[in-house]
Order: sequence, then structure tokens, then C-alpha cells
Amino acid sequence: MQHHEKHFLQRSGWLRAAVLGANDGIISTASLLMGVAAAGTAQQALMMTGIAGLVAGALSMAAGEYVSVSSQTDIEQADLAREAQELTQNPESELRELTGIYIQRGLSPALAKQVAQELSQHDSLEAHARDELGLHDINQAKPLQAAFASALAFSSGALLPLLTTLLAPHAQVQSWLMFSTLPFLALLGMVAARTGGASVSKSVIRVVIWGALAMVATALIGHWFGVQAPV
Repeated sequence: MQHHEKHFLQRSGWLRAAVLGANDGIISTASLLMGVAAAGTAQQALMMTGIAGLVAGALSMAAGEYVSVSSQTDIEQADLAREAQELTQNPESELRELTGIYIQRGLSPALAKQVAQELSQHDSLEAHARDELGLHDINQAKPLQAAFASALAFSSGALLPLLTTLLAPHAQVQSWLMFSTLPFLALLGMVAARTGGASVSKSVIRVVIWGALAMVATALIGHWFGVQAPV
């Protein structure tokens, strides 16, 4: 009988980008709107500010993730190329290195050498990539996937405070944003925790506290400076 276990590591790449994007979309847009609203900005200018923040933030998240993950991919490919060259030039030395890795993990020297030899005969580069460099298909960097997930998640998150601002009475925008955004953040923390198999309560508390701090800080800044945006 085959035994199947449920693991969450294969979701780490896109989940990290999606959670970061949605969290940033909600917090940054809500905080931006809170700060501008506290400065006494008119409804139309407030909405334009939020839309501009959504577009700029989504593009920034996508570009940042693409560049960051692409850099990681470049490093991985360079390491693989270097390892392939070493396998061609010094196969015996690389075999001893792989054997040493398995000995450190608890295998006897004889068994470690046998395992290293058999894995090397099957695919020596794959064996070294996995066991020496720590590279595996489930955690391989994917720039386009991370960029798209971040942009989409940021836009989805930013839409929530934008819709709240559109529907709320102008005089009560700040309170509406505060009391609607925090449940949104709690829901995001819950979804992220369940998707990744982590603690729900810890995830919810973490995202709600930091979101509340960000909104309060920007609201105070907008109130203190009282900068009027052009209508």
C-alpha cells in the first residue's frame, strides 16, 4: 500500500508571495487612506489617492518579487553550473564529498559510500544539487509565479479598503477603515495559516497588531501635519 503524507513546503513559494502581497495591499492602502483622510482630504481626491496607491503598489510588488526571485534563480543556476564543472573535472573528489555528507547524516561509512555511488550513477548532479546545495524542485525559485502572485494578491487586498472608502460616509471614513480592515487582516492571517499548516491564532494576532499599528501611525501623522491634498 502506498502511504501519502500531506506536506505544505511545496506551497511555500507562491504562498509567501501571495500572503505578503495581500497583507501589504490591505495595510499600505488602508494606512495611506487613513493618513490622507485625517488631513481632511475630499472624497474624490481620497479615492484617486487609493487607486494610485493600488496601481503603484501592485507594480512595485511584482517588480520587486521578480527581481528578487530572479536573483535567487541566478545564484542557483551559477551554483549548479559550478557543480557540474567540478563533477566533470574531479568526479572522485565529488564522490568523497557526497559520501562525507551521508556519513554526517548518520550512515555508516560503507553504506554512505554505497549510497553515494548509486545516486551518482543515477544522476550525480541531481544528488549534489539536493544533498550538497539544498536545491529541490519543491523550493525552486520561480520569478514569474512570485511576481504574478504578489501583484494579484496586492490588488485584491487593496480593493478592500478602497471599497470601504467608497461606501463609507466621508465624515466616518477613518472609523470605517479601521473597523473593516482589521477583520480583513484577521481573515488573511487565518487563511494563510490554514493553507500553510501553521498556528491560526499566532498568525491572526501577528497580522492584526502590525496592521493596527500602521494605520494608527499614519492617521496620527495626517492629523498632526494636516496637509491638504489638492481637490
